[in-house]
Amino acid sequence: MKVFIATATLAGDRLIVWNPEEGSRLYKLGFYGKPVGISKPKTPEFDKPLILDLLEGTYLLEKGIIRVLDQLTSLELTLEGMKKYGRIAIEGFDEKYLVYRDLRDRGYVVTTGIKFGSDFAVYRKGPGIDHAPYIVQVKRPDEAISATEIVRSGRLATTVRKRFIVAIPKLAENRVVYLVFSWFKA
Repeated sequence: MKVFIATATLAGDRLIVWNPEEGSRLYKLGFYGKPVGISKPKTPEFDKPLILDLLEGTYLLEKGIIRVLDQLTSLELTLEGMKKYGRIAIEGFDEKYLVYRDLRDRGYVVTTGIKFGSDFAVYRKGPGIDHAPYIVQVKRPDEAISATEIVRSGRLATTVRKRFIVAIPKLAENRVVYLVFSWFKA
């Protein structure tokens, strides 16, 4: 029998943990989610609902840490139901989820990388403790990446003091290949 830490409600393309105590426990567990109205929590204790994105929610559901209720029907979603919803809401959901899960399983803290123009920002310890040393872009094995895109991403990563990584999910093999770019001055 699984013991859940929190109950989340699927609302649009987000999950909401309405109980602040449950949300605080999730955040403390691995910097999951963002408390409503607090951009950078100073402590894991807060008195606000917690917002999770679909990738985080799917991961936590798969690990048995949360249960998810559909906002419209109040029915509990299965893992497959959650993934099905993710595929509708997020382009390349399966590929991004495989990368997200792999990084989390390796002990990294993974957040959205949108402000860096990438899929993920990846921390060794967590937001507020260290800066994300990596930005990760997910690319399918059959998807081309141009030299211009590599240079653009590398320049951005260097400007914000991060390493640029291309993650290539191999769905059939359930594994991820990472290409890490190092920049140097000649």
